Amino acid sequence: MKRSLRFWHDICGFSVAFDRLFEGFVYLDLGGAQVMLEERGRNRNWITAPLEPPLGRGVNFEIVVPALAPILQSLVSAEWPLYMDPEEKWYRTGPVETGMHQFLVQDPDGYLLRFAARLGRRPAPPL
Repeated sequence: MKRSLRFWHDICGFSVAFDRLFEGFVYLDLGGAQVMLEERGRNRNWITAPLEPPLGRGVNFEIVVPALAPILQSLVSAEWPLYMDPEEKWYRTGPVETGMHQFLVQDPDGYLLRFAARLGRRPAPPL
């Protein structure tokens, strides 16, 4: 729990909405993005398969923030490696494209997180 709290709270800037540390549980929030951390082997366990690192293989969690700079600066200061450097990416969403400034980082358990800031919309080119 200590490594996860250091990453999510101290480095990424999530606030602790509430905790039950005696149960190994913390509920975090960053601008409406909510994350629950729970230590394995304590309290209730909803484990559907063997837990082998890295956890969350094949999934990434998008966390939309107003700006990437504060989180990136904090990750660099903590010498936390990025999985993918920041990029500007435009995704087709129907007749428009939605722009994202984004990067990928793994949390201490190996979950892949995509922090993203919205860049707006523009007309999509014809298919």
